[in-house]
Amino acid sequence: MVRLVEMVVESVRVHMLSSQHVVILKESDRDRYLPIWIGSDVANAIAMKLQGLSAERPLTHDLMVSVLGALGSTLSRVVVTHVAEGTFHARLYLETAAGDETEVDSRTSDAIAVAVRTGSPIYADERVLDEAGVEPDGSDEASAADEERLDMFREFVNSLDVDLPGQGEGSGPSPES
Repeated sequence: MVRLVEMVVESVRVHMLSSQHVVILKESDRDRYLPIWIGSDVANAIAMKLQGLSAERPLTHDLMVSVLGALGSTLSRVVVTHVAEGTFHARLYLETAAGDETEVDSRTSDAIAVAVRTGSPIYADERVLDEAGVEPDGSDEASAADEERLDMFREFVNSLDVDLPGQGEGSGPSPES
C-alpha cells in the first residue's frame, strides 16, 4: 500500500558555487526534507508566488491554472511519485467539472509551481522520502547510508548562501543580480 506524506515548500534556494536551484520540501509533521534540483525559471516562478508577487503577464504556471479554471477543473493535489535515475516524477490530480478525478504526469518542479498557485496540497510517496529524503536525527540508530545522506545535505545547505528574494532571513541578492 502506498503511503503519502504531506509536504510543504520550505524554501527555494540557489547553490552559490554552481548557481543551480533547489526547492526544499519539508514533511509537514516532522523534520524530514526532500531537496529537488530544479531549473532557474521554475525556481523563480515558485519563489515569486511564495512572496506574493506576480508577473506583468501570466507565466506558464499561471496560464495552466487559468486553463483549469476555464474548464471548470481544479487541482486537488500533487504527488511526488517516484525517483528514477536521480529524476523526480510527479502527478497532478485534477477534479474535472463533471466531478471525476484524472491524473496527469508532470515534472515535479512544474507540479509544485502549480500547487503553490492554487494552494493545493503537495504529497510525496513515502518510498521517495525513504530513498531521497534527509532527516537530521541525533539517534544512534541512523544507518551509515542515512548518515552519509545527512552529511551531504548539511554540506549542501551550508553552501547555500543566498535564498531567493524574500525567502528567509538574511536574503542576499537574487540570482540575476
